[in-house]
Amino acid sequence: RSQSNIIIMKSAIFATLLASATAFAPASQTAASSTALAAFENELGAQPPLGFYDPLGLVADGDQETFDRLRYTEVKHGRVAMLAV
Repeated sequence: RSQSNIIIMKSAIFATLLASATAFAPASQTAASSTALAAFENELGAQPPLGFYDPLGLVADGDQETFDRLRYTEVKHGRVAMLAV
């Protein structure tokens, strides 16, 4: 019985070490898709690996005027929120 507990413990330690080692493995690189959002990839705030993050699709058409208006209101609301604190 003691021998089987040691084997189970060693297996658990090995699995833990294997899982922690995979956390430091390099991530696979995916090719960037060419969409209208690629127009905003060089804007301030676009960071790898997501690039330009627009989960609601507010500027999915790639309109620069809409993007500029949304960026302006985002900065304005951020400043008001900092004042409110």
